[in-house]
Amino acid sequence: MKYALLIYSSPESRDIPEDQLKSIVGEYEALSDEPGVLDGMQLQGTGSATTVRVQNGEALLSDGPFVDAKEFIGGFYLLEADNLDAATALAARVPAARMGGAVEVRPIVER
Repeated sequence: MKYALLIYSSPESRDIPEDQLKSIVGEYEALSDEPGVLDGMQLQGTGSATTVRVQNGEALLSDGPFVDAKEFIGGFYLLEADNLDAATALAARVPAARMGGAVEVRPIVER
């Protein structure tokens, strides 16, 4: 089964000293090389987001993310795993999960 691991970061995670940041980036890169990890990407900051809504057939664009929240989606991994336990085990290794953020594990609908 395929799972999306949605990485929610806390605003405080942006203020990491440079020496620690290199180590944490290395952890993310190492997770990309784990068996079953199909892909993963880091997203640009929420300030670069554009939200699209359609009302009365017209697309309405607004700057920023859809909701104002303390945590924000900073990236994701696409993982193929035997079961939810295997997916959550990998999610627990994502640095954001221990740095005030969270990792949401969601099964992918396969067609």
